[in-house]
Amino acid sequence: MQNVNYIKHLKGVFLQFSKDNRLNPTHISLYVALFQIWNNNRFLEEFYINREEVMSFSKIGSKSTYHKCIRELNHWKYLIYYPSHNPFKGKKIKMFNFETSSGQALVNSSSNIETSSGQALVSINKHIQTNRNNKNINKLDQPKNEKIVIDFFKKEKWSIIEAQKFFNHYQGIGWKVGGKTKIVNWQATAKNWMIKSEEIKTKENQKTVSQNMDNLKTSKNKNYNEPL
Repeated sequence: MQNVNYIKHLKGVFLQFSKDNRLNPTHISLYVALFQIWNNNRFLEEFYINREEVMSFSKIGSKSTYHKCIRELNHWKYLIYYPSHNPFKGKKIKMFNFETSSGQALVNSSSNIETSSGQALVSINKHIQTNRNNKNINKLDQPKNEKIVIDFFKKEKWSIIEAQKFFNHYQGIGWKVGGKTKIVNWQATAKNWMIKSEEIKTKENQKTVSQNMDNLKTSKNKNYNEPL
């Protein structure tokens, strides 16, 4: 069980919310619901949650929105989310203590901030920057130029034209999926593009074969003066 000052923690986390442009009202509503459950569990180090209960508290009606927001809160280091595939066990949450000695949130700083309990907390942005530095080699949100995309498509044995189609499409919509969600790994997105292109080609081939077979069908009253 953690020693958490309810008022100082909320003051700290809401100040952090005001500085974080990635958040929307749904993220904040979900966090407040989880905080309330954490409070009901007397600020345990880790606690189990029920999705339906959390969605009810936070007034989130969509499961996909719920899962998206809780994963983003986890990614942005507001909490740690432990998914579970066991329906009888439930998901687990670990909340971070935003309480500081002055009641201030963890602001942008390269140094650690001391809490009222004397425990040093590393700033959220430092965690994010460290993660980015560790992942920026293999996980890029967008390619530097068209040539890199063409080289990638060649490596996967795809045509230059298809590479150009992919690059021009996402370049035109700001490297966002559906024009809304920012891409976090363009190479994975490119592979999905290849899979979908292959599926489209397969469907078109099947349609062509089906049409040809229909044209070849004959009947007793067939007029052989008509073209196939």
